[in-house]
Parts: sequence; C-alpha cells; structure tokens
Amino acid sequence: MVAEYNGRAGAWLIATTELARVGKDLDLAQYDTFAQHFDTLNSEHRLFFSGQGRSGLAAQMVAMRFMHMGLPAHFVGEATAPSVRDGDTLVLVSGSGKTPVSLNFAEVAKSEGAKVLLVTHQDSSPLREVADAALVLPVAGSTQFGGTLFEESALIVLDSIVLDQMHRRGVPAETMAYNHTNFL
Repeated sequence: MVAEYNGRAGAWLIATTELARVGKDLDLAQYDTFAQHFDTLNSEHRLFFSGQGRSGLAAQMVAMRFMHMGLPAHFVGEATAPSVRDGDTLVLVSGSGKTPVSLNFAEVAKSEGAKVLLVTHQDSSPLREVADAALVLPVAGSTQFGGTLFEESALIVLDSIVLDQMHRRGVPAETMAYNHTNFL
C-alpha cells in the first residue's frame, strides 16, 4: 500500500512506513543465508564493496563500518584499494542487478577466485547469475523518488549485518569508536 503525501510529517511517515514494510517483507531465510557469508571472514580475507551512484554511497558507509570492526575493508576504486584475490569477498550494491561497471567488477573478482555477494531488488539479473549469494530487497511500489527506498534499505540491511558481526565477533563499541577517524 502506497501512502499519500500529506505535508512534511506525511513525507516522513511515507519513508518510515515504506522502510518498515521492506523489513516486514524481507525473506529472512535469504537474509540469514546471505549474512552467513560474513561469519568466516578474518584479517586474511579482504572485503571489497562497490556500487554506482547512491548505491555506491551506501556501500562506502558499510565498508567503513567493517573497517571500524578491524576487518580489511575497501571500496573499489579508492586509491589505496588493493587488487582482489582468491579468498577475498566483493559485496555489490546494485538495484537493477545489471549495472555494467558492477558486472565487470563481479567478473574480475570471480576470475581471481573471490566470492561475490549482491544486494539488489531484482529476482533475476546478470549480476545475480555471477553472484555466489544475493539478497533481494522487496522495494516495489515506493512513493519515494527513483531508487531511494532501495538505497535506504540496502544501507540498513548491511548495517544490520555489521551489528550481527559485532556481536558474533565480540567487538565492543569502544573498538569501533577507537577505529573511527580521530582527524575531526
């Protein structure tokens, strides 16, 4: 059900209602299977994140949180990002599942022996065919502009995986804060 805009407060209620719907409709078995791919990562397994446009911004935010946990996390394309290799993991955020740049990154990662994980809203796509695991976000029917609900949902679902990993690994908030920037 799409909410109707009714002023500023109504816009807020639309966004939060849509996010709550995604949370309610998310396939939790698929979420759990997807999230399990992060359980075995350690300092020898590098994490790479990528996405284009606003999806890329969500991916950058999550890469930062994994770095705060003490895991080697990089955003593809940054000057200090190393090359992807066997045992690494590439996490792609692509609503359409067919973004050419992301598809190229996935193919390179697979050819090097890396695992490819995909967050998307498409049940089938070229990226889904390459990915080892995909998490499909149920974002259809949004009132928000363009892919906004997908981008918001991708950030929240990936941040929830960070929260899960913090607890599973016993990483206290103090460690996260210590690894946070101190240049500000």
